[in-house]
Amino acid sequence: MQVSSLNEVKIYSLSCGKSLPEWLSDRKKRALQKKDVDVRRRIELIQDFEMPTVCTTIKVSKDGQYILATVVTFEILSDDYSKIVFLHNDRYIEFHSQSGFYYKTRIPKFGRDFSYHYPSCDLYFVGASSEVYRLNLEQGRYLNPLQTDAAENNVCDINSVHGLFATGTIEGRVECWDPRTRNRVGLLDCALNSVTADSEINNLPTISALKFNGALTMAVGTSTGQVLLYDLRSDKPLLVKDHQYGLPIKSVHFQDSLDLILSADSRIIKMWNKNSGKIFTSLEPEHDLNDVCLYPNSGMLLTANETPKMGIYYIPVLGPAPRWCSFLDNLTEELEENPESTVYDDYKFVTKKDLENLGLTHLIGSPFLRAYMHGFFMDIRLYHKVKLMVNPFAYEEYRKDKIRQKIEETRAQRVQLKKLPKVNKELALKLIEEEEEKQKSTWKKKVKSLPSILTDDRFKVMFENPDFQVDEESEEFRLLNPLVSKISEKRKKKLRLLEQQELREKEEEEELEGKPSDAESSESSDDEKAWVEEVRKQRRLLQQEEKVKRQERLKEDQQTVLKPQFYEIKAGEEFRSFKDSATKQKLMNKTLEDRLKIEAKNGTLSVSDTTVGSKQLTFTLKRSEQQKKQQEAEKLHRQERKRLRRSAGHLKSRHKRGRSFH
Repeated sequence: MQVSSLNEVKIYSLSCGKSLPEWLSDRKKRALQKKDVDVRRRIELIQDFEMPTVCTTIKVSKDGQYILATVVTFEILSDDYSKIVFLHNDRYIEFHSQSGFYYKTRIPKFGRDFSYHYPSCDLYFVGASSEVYRLNLEQGRYLNPLQTDAAENNVCDINSVHGLFATGTIEGRVECWDPRTRNRVGLLDCALNSVTADSEINNLPTISALKFNGALTMAVGTSTGQVLLYDLRSDKPLLVKDHQYGLPIKSVHFQDSLDLILSADSRIIKMWNKNSGKIFTSLEPEHDLNDVCLYPNSGMLLTANETPKMGIYYIPVLGPAPRWCSFLDNLTEELEENPESTVYDDYKFVTKKDLENLGLTHLIGSPFLRAYMHGFFMDIRLYHKVKLMVNPFAYEEYRKDKIRQKIEETRAQRVQLKKLPKVNKELALKLIEEEEEKQKSTWKKKVKSLPSILTDDRFKVMFENPDFQVDEESEEFRLLNPLVSKISEKRKKKLRLLEQQELREKEEEEELEGKPSDAESSESSDDEKAWVEEVRKQRRLLQQEEKVKRQERLKEDQQTVLKPQFYEIKAGEEFRSFKDSATKQKLMNKTLEDRLKIEAKNGTLSVSDTTVGSKQLTFTLKRSEQQKKQQEAEKLHRQERKRLRRSAGHLKSRHKRGRSFH
């Protein structure tokens, strides 16, 4: 049993450690209790209180005799376990009686939560749909669904006093419906009200938990870790509590005797006063949470974790222990009267590597070392004595560490050394300077920071591959960046300073004093006149460079002797002048209307009217000389074959009498 305390409120964890099996004899149990302090302090409330798999929901029956846990969710319709409805993750709904499985049906969309309306015997299902499905258990059929304005619904609850039905949507709203008229009677924008001055919201808060208390109070949990307390007569929350973890609120419960609200996310359970909002106490389990359940009329707390093992916690301030474990009250009183020290307060935990450094590996297996997890516990006095004998120069190491810390503090006052990439160093330095300026600006706190190009994987090749090196001598770069000469000189100077500083820091590894780098004098940006003069200067330089290049090309052309070039024409083709290609190119540059007029004039295009009043265009394709020659040769070949063909009329047989051949 572990005990934790916050704000003088003690919480007893009754599920830590392994439980003793029932088949052990009393003699062995007594022997284990004498030998192991953990076994002596262990309290076994429920033998092997764990499920076959990880559960997301845990509840206790109204009579307090049964604890149930499932994967999605369920509802106990009776005081005991005789009537239960289960919602599965495959859209099936199962009804179980005391004897076991009773009936199974299915809803149209995947469900996430449901509630039972006792006056009308209706089950309300919400899930991946804008509709709220209603199943009447008295008639045994589905009723017309409720149509919400949301795309999907996450959670729902029904007020036990007046029967108001509420559902939480993914848009961060809560819609309230009257089951009698099946009309929406209220709408709360919890996403807008959950944003406070201290909260940092990166996405739209959705509703993840919902719970009524009495006739007028409702608590709402969001996916960003806020809990809002509402009075149904107002659309503004009475209190807004932030868990500060940014995790979705898993469960919300009310503790009426102390006016407390219990809200839980996957990491922590917070208990706070619903009137003042002051934190009463908090609990951080060893495993991530899925659901929390308050045992009826007691101070016991049950949790469903990300492991099959369930959690049991007892908080005496919240209420008495349940009847079946009433001995907890007397036990906690004895523990308060006789507090025990921690078992390993006077021991030092060491690993096997530590033992090798101390030269104590020969003590493994002896009473001086107690094996625990991946190492050993040893007496703290023995540890200090051996360490002093093995390392008598501990003071020198301590002095070197202090000197090293002093050097680091001195370096922090200098210009911080930046690791620049191998390619495009000046561009990287420019991006770093812009990022520092953004961080210094005041509006940076209110605007979401964008990822830097230096840390973005999509642009990492630009700073690794030399093919992406920026050519600062190109005409485009110099015209687009007229002030690049001055700015680049500043950055080159800064790069040299950074490289010199890096060399100095490598040399002064053990020096205490050091001269900080001189801060570069800040220069104001040039005005418009200086910018225009710089542009003109760059343009004159480019014109001069272009003039020099033209003169060099002219000299090369004068020195070059032109020689005639010959081209071979393929067999079967005849040479045509270059005028045909020029004419064809000129024709292709004309508009479609002009080309149609030219084609009509040449006779290759004919336009005619149809009977329905439309126009019909007929094109005659031009043939090349080779195609004309081939067509003429085929015509002559057909005429020659026609002259040489002999008639086959003499082969016809005369009609003879006789029976036919079959």
